[in-house]
Amino acid sequence: MSEVMVDVHGVHKSFGPLEVLRGVDLQVRAGEVTVILGPSGSGKSTLLRTVNHLEKVNRGWIAIDGELIGYRRSGGKLYELKEKDVLKQRTHIGFVFQNFNLFPHLTVLGNLVEAPVSALRRSRKEAEETARRLLDRVGLADKADAYPRQLSGGQQQRVAIARALALEPKVLLFDEPTSALDPELVGEVLDVIKDLARTGTTMIVVTHEIGFAREVADTVVFMDDGLVVEQGPPAAVLDDPRHERTRAFLSKVL
Repeated sequence: MSEVMVDVHGVHKSFGPLEVLRGVDLQVRAGEVTVILGPSGSGKSTLLRTVNHLEKVNRGWIAIDGELIGYRRSGGKLYELKEKDVLKQRTHIGFVFQNFNLFPHLTVLGNLVEAPVSALRRSRKEAEETARRLLDRVGLADKADAYPRQLSGGQQQRVAIARALALEPKVLLFDEPTSALDPELVGEVLDVIKDLARTGTTMIVVTHEIGFAREVADTVVFMDDGLVVEQGPPAAVLDDPRHERTRAFLSKVL
C-alpha cells in the first residue's frame, strides 16, 4: 500500500452554534483520487477548506505527508502556526475553486507565474517555462497572453488547474470544479482532471458528477450532516451502498 498523504483525524468545525463537521476521519493515499459526494450543506466544501487551513478546526487535526497543517504539537497540545508558516504549508496544497479565482489584472501567464516567483522564489524565466509547459498540458498554450475576461468559463478553470500545478503541490483539492460552468464546458475540465489522475496526482475532488466519480475515483466518500456516512471503491458505494442515506441521495441524482 502507498503511504497516507492526507490524514484527517476527528475533525470538528462549527460556525457559531452551527456544527458543520462532527468528527470526520478520512485518509487519502499518495497517488490516489478521492471523490466526495453528498447533499448541499453536508460539510463537503468546509472539509476541503480545513485541509489547507482556510478554515480552522475546532477539534481534531489534519496532516499532509506527515506534517500537521496549521498547527504544531508540543507537550501533547496543539499550537496554531504563524500566518507566514501556514502560507508556506499552503504552497504544497493546490486548491481549485468553484469560481476560478484568477487575478483579473494579470494575463494567463502572469496568473501562473505569480506564486512560484513570490512564494517559491523561482526565477521568472524558470517560472515562465514551467507555466508554458502547464498551459500546453491543459490545452491552452495559445492563451498565455490573454486575460481571464477573454476566456470561457471552462478555459478559466483549466487555467486555474494549471496555476495550482505550478506550485508542484503534494495534493490537489477541487471544490465543485464544474458547478459554475455551462453544461457544454464541463467535459473539457473533467478531461484535464482525468489526465491528472492517470499521472498519479493525489487529489480530493468535491463534485456532483457521479459519472466522473465512477470513472476516476479510487475511493468515493459520501458525506451527510457533517459526517462521513460511507466510503469505499466506486462500485461498492455507487452500485451497492450499505447505508439508507447513501441510497436516498443516489436515487435523486442517478
